[in-house]
Parts: sequence; C-alpha cells; structure tokens
Amino acid sequence: MTNYRGKVTAPEFPAKLDWLNTDRPLTLRQLRGKVVLLDFWTYCCINCIHVLPDLKRLERKYAEELVVVGVHSAKFTAESQTENIRQAILRYEIEHPVINDHGMILWRQYGIRAWPSVVLIDPAGKVVGYSSGEGVYERYDPLIANVIKTFDEEGGIDRSPLKLKLERDRAPRSVFSFPGKVLADAGSNQLFVADSNHNRIVVLALDDYALRAVIGSGTAGLADGDFEHAQFNHPQGMAFDGKKLYVADTENHAIRSVDPKTRNVTTIAGTGQQARRFNVAGAGKTTALNSPWDLVLHNGVLYIAMAGSHQIWQLNLKSNRVAPYAGSGREGRVDGRLASAALAQPSGLTTDGRRLYFADSEVSAMRSADLDPGGRVQTIVGGELFTFGDLDGRGLSVRLQHPLGVAYHDGALYVADTYNNKIKRISVATRTAETFLGTGRAGSQDGAKPTFDGPTFDEPGGVSIANGTLYIADTNNHVIRVADLKTRRVGTVQVKNAASLWPEAVRDAQPEPRRLPEQAIKPGTATLTITLGLPRGYKLSPGAPSFVTVTAPAGGALTLGETGEQTFKMPQFPLTVPLRAAEGNESVQISYAIYYCTEQNEGLCYFDGADVVLPVTVRNDAAERKLQVPLKLNLH
Repeated sequence: MTNYRGKVTAPEFPAKLDWLNTDRPLTLRQLRGKVVLLDFWTYCCINCIHVLPDLKRLERKYAEELVVVGVHSAKFTAESQTENIRQAILRYEIEHPVINDHGMILWRQYGIRAWPSVVLIDPAGKVVGYSSGEGVYERYDPLIANVIKTFDEEGGIDRSPLKLKLERDRAPRSVFSFPGKVLADAGSNQLFVADSNHNRIVVLALDDYALRAVIGSGTAGLADGDFEHAQFNHPQGMAFDGKKLYVADTENHAIRSVDPKTRNVTTIAGTGQQARRFNVAGAGKTTALNSPWDLVLHNGVLYIAMAGSHQIWQLNLKSNRVAPYAGSGREGRVDGRLASAALAQPSGLTTDGRRLYFADSEVSAMRSADLDPGGRVQTIVGGELFTFGDLDGRGLSVRLQHPLGVAYHDGALYVADTYNNKIKRISVATRTAETFLGTGRAGSQDGAKPTFDGPTFDEPGGVSIANGTLYIADTNNHVIRVADLKTRRVGTVQVKNAASLWPEAVRDAQPEPRRLPEQAIKPGTATLTITLGLPRGYKLSPGAPSFVTVTAPAGGALTLGETGEQTFKMPQFPLTVPLRAAEGNESVQISYAIYYCTEQNEGLCYFDGADVVLPVTVRNDAAERKLQVPLKLNLH
C-alpha cells in the first residue's frame, strides 16, 4: 500500500444501535482528525481473539492519533445480545468502543465477508485500507504511521483525548473472574478451578470447598517459579495424573506443569508466541502452539484441544515431543482419517480410554477421535459452521450452540452447551442428546428440574465429574456450580476462607481516595452516619469479612475514641459513629471492603472496596452536629 489518503467516504455508523465502552454513541464525523480502525469481530471466533493483542499494541503506540472501534457482527444468535457482548468485552479486557451491529448493517455497508476483518479510515473520513485475517499489527503499523505523517503535514490530525466510559469501570469484582474450566479429582479430594481472568489456578478441597492453594500471582504473564510468583495468561483446561497438574495456558500459547510438592510451575511446551504455521512438530519448549484450550491425559500422553489451529495435538510426557494428532488445520466439520479430518475450534476434551471426545465449538458439534493412531474422526451430534440452535434429538439433527466443555461418565457425555446456557447429556451409544440442566435463559438460579423455574446458567464453559457430582464452571456468573447427577439439584460452591482469594494486586491497585464535598458541623458531641445503598436484588454476603474503618487524626478538630481509628467488622447499615468536635478543620477517612451477593444466590459473591475522604469544618454557626456519608459500590 502506497496511497495514504482514501478516496471512498466511509459509511457512517447507523443510529439507534447499542454502544459499549462509551457513555454515548459515536459518529465518524465526530472522529474527523483521528485515524479510525474498524475491527469487525464476533466474540466466539478464535481468530478474532488473536487480533485483540494486536489492536492493543496499536492503541498504545498511537494513543493520541488512533481510535479503534469494534464492530461486533454476531455469528451465533446469543452473540447478538448486547449484555452478552458486554460480558465478552470484560472477559477479553477490551478498552475501545464497541458497537453492536446486530443486524449486520455495517457488515454489509463495508462489504465484509469474514471474521476478523479490519478497515482503516483516514482523518478525512475516507477508507484507506482493508484486510481480513490475523497479523493486523504487522500489516497496519506502517500504514497508520504514514497516514499520520501525511495528514500531520497539513495540520489534519486531532490529538485531543477521546474520553471513554469503560464497561470494566462499572463491573463488580468477584471471587472468581470468568472461570473457564474446572477439574474435579476424587482420588486427591481436590477441585481445580481455572480462574481465567485472575490469571491463576485455585485449588479447593472437594468435600468442603476449603481453599487449599492459589497457583499464580494473579498478574498476566509467562513466568515459571513458585506458586506466589509464577504467572499465567488466562488459563483454561487442566489434567491431573495424581502427582502433577497440567494447565493449558491459553493466551501464553503454552502448556504448564504444576508440582504441588515443590510448589513450582514449569513451562513444558510452547514458546510463549502464537504459532503462525500449521503442523510443525518438535520438542515441547521450542515448538510454538496456538491457543491450547483443554487437556486430557491418557497413557502418558497429554492430548491438547488446540483451538487456534482447529486441531487436536499430543504431548508425550516422556519424550517431551509435541505434534498434531487429529485435524488437517482446515476449519470445518469433515469426518475421516485423523490427519485429513477438518475440525472447528475444539475447546473441550475428555476420554473413555478408547476415544477422545471433544466439543467442536464453531460447528456446534460433539465429535470423537480414536485413540488408535490409525483411527478416524466422527461426528456424534451437531451441525455445521452455520447450523446451530437448541434442539434435542439424535445424531446430526441435534442442535447445540457453541459448546465449550465436555466430561465423559458412564457411557454419556455431559456437555456445557455454552451459548444455550444449558448442560446437555449425550448418549455415546445411541447418539441421542437431551437437556440435562438449564432453562436456556441466562441466570444464576439454583434448584432442581430443567423447567422454566429451574436452575439457570450464564455461558458455562467447563464441566467435570467426581463422586456422582457434576462440577460446572459457570463462566459469566463468576462461580462454580455443582449438580447431583441423580437428582439434578444444582447448588453454588461457597468457598471457605474466600477472603484469601482476593489477589494482592487487586487489593493494592485501589485508586486514589475519593474526596467528598466538605460538610460543616457544630462543636460538641456529633455523629457520623455511614449508609450503603445496595440496589434491589442485592444484599450483604452473610458471614463474609466485610468491614468499615473510620480514621480521624488524634489531637485534631475531631476526636474518635482513644486511638483516632475504629474498625467495624461485618457492619450493619446505617452505621453510626460517635465523635467529639472542636472548632477547626479536619478530614475523616473511611476505608471499606464490602462483600455482597444476589438475594437469590448467596454463592454469587462480589466485592468492592475503596477509601473516601470527608473534609469537615467545625464552626459555631453550623446548622447541626451530624455528618452523612453514603457509600457507593461499583455495580453494573
């Protein structure tokens, strides 16, 4: 590309579409003077996910000149819902404006044909570049630089900041954050949780859900070492051999080994960079991988659902050699011999000891691959790339919607039918599928029976079975659910000593104290009343270690007890604190940590905490001796 000025006027954003990561709709006319990059994506698509790091690099490099706008044009029905897109923005930590192009209006106006696609618009509002596929940074970095240079020469660049209101600033923090997979091991009495957006693995006791270990510092990165300092990047599937835990470290494109005895994490496969070529086998630590999403272990071989290359790979733990096992690398649903079959973003993996079973998410199908190297790939139930839905039945007439998780038990596959918000049970022998749990509505309700009033889920991503219990990573609800396989009664895991799960990085990364408007009171005996406004449907989490600490410097205009500080554990609101006031100026600091949950589900636990400063003037002409501080939680 050598022309750094466009000739065709870019179509304007349609009115009355939902916008996210901004408090107002944007227009291309308002963005004149900026270089604008449109990213056409859909949140199920692994290739779209691969583009996001490139977009972040461009946004940081050209922070003053470039505006990225995500145009979400859904493939699956569930993806067209604005609330689901909001959850995807939070899960993928997207920091640019996103428009819900649910009617594919912009898709058609710009002539888009594939996900992902990128359109570059110059500061005059003209289209200057277009491409489809990955590798966005390398392709667009020099082009953007030259567009900026061209328009800068005539003063055509607007470097004023574009102020955005990000979805993350309104989202509550939770004990788990988008847990992707879960692994229950009866032999060791352990429940492993891939706490994906906290970049760590959480280990609980299987019998009482007491916290046993936290593996990983919580900071995204690729670092080996002890549990406290090792780093993961959005880990997903796991496998356990009784001694070591193996982790699909998805966004590091790596496989990690965890030794509970030495409390160390080691990288055993992957270079930390996404593989750009298919079918390149080799030594584990020198061979690039492509978004490993799930793992299963059989006879010393770790099988890997390699979502990014549309294949199943294998890692021989003795020789430490990694190689493709099933799938040609072409995306599709084509049965046949292992090497020639076509898969489509396999994201869940299990085995009965004879075959591998995998959730082939982009074709909304459940498929199998023989463990005999001379075997075949077969489709058990499901459709094609654009054939999906929610229909029980048999064989190819069954309709699923982007399933991500699967567990084998007693002749059946239990499937996280993710975008249908359900758990399906599929008989391997008869190839029949039935709804096992869930109503299809997104929600977090516990209970029994798959009826309209029964238990609900929100895009569950992983399942595991132990001791007659199904464990479910209920991803968008940020919790782990449990279901009795016989009664189908669903509950929510309530972690014991959950306060220990808040990463230090989260606790320490609080913003500067919020300064409240000054209040005035008369000298004498006064009161400080602290209120907490929880919206309808929320309550304080029973038994959780919420607290409020009030501090007033000793010897100042305000006297608080003997030490100048008082902490209220598990407070009840409104909270009234007595003070002695003398003429002068003072500031009161209030620090709080509040655990809260929905009234329907005490296991769905959120957290918020902050520091606020209240300036106070004590003077004789003030109207009263009462101070009022309303605490505001960071809610949706």
